Amino acid sequence: MSINTLLATNEMAKDSAKKMTFLIGFSAAMAGLLFGLDIGVIAGALPFITIQFELTTQLQEWVVSSMMLGAALGALSNGWLSFYLGRKYSLLAGALFFIVSCFGSALAPNVEVLLVWRVILGFAVGIASYTAPLYLSEMAPENIRGKMIAAYQLLVTVGILVAFLSDTYFSYTGNWRMMLGIISVPAIILFIVVIFLPNSPRWLASKGRLNETEQVLKSIRSDPEKIEQEFNDIKDSLKEKQEGWTLFKVNKNVRRTVYLGMALQAMQQFTGMNIIMYYAPKIFSLAGFESTQQQMIATIIVGLTFVLATFIAIFTVDKLGRKPILKVGFGIMALGTLILGICLQLIENGNASSLTSYAAVGMAIMCIGGYAMSAAPVVWILCSEIQPLKSRDFGVTCSTATNWISNMIIGATFLTLLNNIGVAQTFWLYTGMNVLFIFIVIFFVPETKNISLERIEKNLMSGKKLCHIGDDY
Repeated sequence: MSINTLLATNEMAKDSAKKMTFLIGFSAAMAGLLFGLDIGVIAGALPFITIQFELTTQLQEWVVSSMMLGAALGALSNGWLSFYLGRKYSLLAGALFFIVSCFGSALAPNVEVLLVWRVILGFAVGIASYTAPLYLSEMAPENIRGKMIAAYQLLVTVGILVAFLSDTYFSYTGNWRMMLGIISVPAIILFIVVIFLPNSPRWLASKGRLNETEQVLKSIRSDPEKIEQEFNDIKDSLKEKQEGWTLFKVNKNVRRTVYLGMALQAMQQFTGMNIIMYYAPKIFSLAGFESTQQQMIATIIVGLTFVLATFIAIFTVDKLGRKPILKVGFGIMALGTLILGICLQLIENGNASSLTSYAAVGMAIMCIGGYAMSAAPVVWILCSEIQPLKSRDFGVTCSTATNWISNMIIGATFLTLLNNIGVAQTFWLYTGMNVLFIFIVIFFVPETKNISLERIEKNLMSGKKLCHIGDDY
């Protein structure tokens, strides 16, 4: 073979790998978009659903949190689904459930039926939120792994923004059914795209399908030496004979990382930032913005902030690292919720000017910015990186289910907290949480940038402290 032919072949391999990597990233991004659409859409639809079905405070909370219940069930079920069928077919199942449940929610004749479809919709979201980051972590090159998973989170934020824009458009007619039904379109696109994707090489290897593992690696990597190295590392990680729940029971190192993943996901939710997403119009009405249009415009600004701030994570997570971004983000959220509580307290007591109302909106925006640049993407990145191959499905199941159970708790208690302990005190509670999370990051969270999944696993299994399992030695 001539040098020119060899160079041409190498260029073709690189081009093919880039195209496949893009398609993988696009499909995961579409899963993130669905995730974000469902988070965002209920904020605008809830006021109109409340009027039509005459909902009590508790029923409003359940319309919001029923999706999280379904998502927790979806995450738990998907541990089995992803283990036996693989990441690809899990994504296909999630897209199908999403399509059906969107139409079911839009056509619901009463709140009871709506709640059932919201649970099924959550089931689909649970599958997507579990599978997409996991699939990306197993497919992406280590030097851009964080960036690709952060891009997934970017599409979550884009989904939230698109949902807010859609809600605003339909708010002029109060058509909440279209708000809930139109978000099925991206799910249809996702279903079509995933059909053309390969299975994860690490999942294939865990099933003993090593020939297919090597073929997939060749389709997504262009450097023969790196392909061989990655293939050998994957085979080495298969030497552990036990897996899943059995491995969790007998291996204290696996238990440590599973508990860390669960803690990280609980921390992400108890920042209180999704509360601002779910109840944005309610919060802005407390801040003095009375008309639906004013509330929705403020909500759109929050969504836009979420999108833009996520770019900070995309461009820094593989350079500055996971830990510094988390510490800064939790600090911003602590300060923002503290001042937001003060502003809302002044407004509630009648001691505020219009400037205070705008300051409250500003603090809500600052909180969302801090969340979008840190905990929102970085927690998903870490949870998909720290679990050993033989217990990855089990570990990610536990962490993702924890995310949605925590999400359900905050969604189902926010209005009750406002009524029982007060508006300001509710946000100050989240201030205390965010301060606590800074110290947890310092003492327990590892730095995993530019480290292979197999190196992280070796460090963990050798007994290194959790904060050091990302060390490259």
